[in-house]
Amino acid sequence: MHVSSGVEGFDRLVDGGLPAERLYILCGPPGSGKTTFCAQFAAAGARDGEKALFVSMHESKSDLAEDMSGFEFGFERAVESDAISFLDTFTPGGRRFLGLTDGSHDRNGLSGRLVSYIDSNDIDRVVIDSTMLLRYLIDDEEDTLIDFLTALKRADATVLIISEMTDPDAYATEHYLAHGVVFMHNYLDDGGMTRGIQVLKIRGVDCDTNIHELEFDDDGLHVGGATPLTP
Repeated sequence: MHVSSGVEGFDRLVDGGLPAERLYILCGPPGSGKTTFCAQFAAAGARDGEKALFVSMHESKSDLAEDMSGFEFGFERAVESDAISFLDTFTPGGRRFLGLTDGSHDRNGLSGRLVSYIDSNDIDRVVIDSTMLLRYLIDDEEDTLIDFLTALKRADATVLIISEMTDPDAYATEHYLAHGVVFMHNYLDDGGMTRGIQVLKIRGVDCDTNIHELEFDDDGLHVGGATPLTP
């Protein structure tokens, strides 16, 4: 089974969509469109009658909804209808769930709490913003991160994690563990700044690994024509 990314033109790069109930890393530099991609992913699920969960350290529910309100893919409406729920560091409930209370954080049991929440609430799509959040919330030891990601891979949901990696050749633990890695590029050419998107790997899928142009319009991000970019 495949699920739509919600980003026009992207699904053709991955043989029709992302294989469901797997873990993906979306990485790239600031301003490359990572958060918008994830918002479109969550909103696409809501349009199909699915439930999504957004876990964030960087933006509150209201701020993210406002940021996405200028687009027409329906993120704000999905948030208002509770098709997209939030766990973030800006509400007391979110802080308690994430273990951020009394100036300390609980490094034990977060993966269990999160997977239990996903499964008990029939969550279909999960966005975690970002690996910086994960490394803050859990123990710094590499084994703890591996255990956390392994638990997420077993959840009955398609999970998309934002990574701050800015070099597509600089792999970290989460990139090796994930079922798929997508890199979003920003680079300068003769016409100014150009955005691009590249599927680095999707296990079990015959994917297009070329860099393709990525553009913003009223409907959010969309992948340009079939001709690959050459940065």
